[in-house]
Amino acid sequence: MAARSTSLPERFGLDRLATPIGTALLVTDAEGALRALDWDDYEHRMRELLRLHYGAVDLSNGSAPAAMKAALSDYFAGNLGRLSAIAWRIAGTPFQQKVWTALAQIPAGTTMSYGALAARIDMPRAIRAVGHANGSNPISVVLPCHRLIGADGSLVKYGGGLERKRWLLRHEGVEV
Repeated sequence: MAARSTSLPERFGLDRLATPIGTALLVTDAEGALRALDWDDYEHRMRELLRLHYGAVDLSNGSAPAAMKAALSDYFAGNLGRLSAIAWRIAGTPFQQKVWTALAQIPAGTTMSYGALAARIDMPRAIRAVGHANGSNPISVVLPCHRLIGADGSLVKYGGGLERKRWLLRHEGVEV
């Protein structure tokens, strides 16, 4: 007989923030670090990513840190550099964490192809794996998966919808 897990579920708070492109869902831990950012119309997807990354999750209403909400509001108001002020923490495979950490290094106002990101993390043949990890990124906007585009410059896939991706890139000064 298999042993049952006796570990308690991860406990996170869930807050909401109005943005020009919809209501953002902010998931934070007890220390106030951002664990997930997604959109209210993609809440099911966010909950599934949390389950995949953390196992059982106890998600209850709670306030995200005021400084985090202010930094996000400032970003949406045009102060693009404010995202770097947000403390975040991620779970995932070592490869996913490598990709997500590399996403945070792509400057606002620039884009990169999946292949270029694969090369940047010294895995130039892992283009599809980079795409898959990018699609599993739980912290939208702050870990800017929207800055990855197709090799031909086309907008491809975004967990929050292509219209949001287009808006975010234009907001950052990228012509799309």
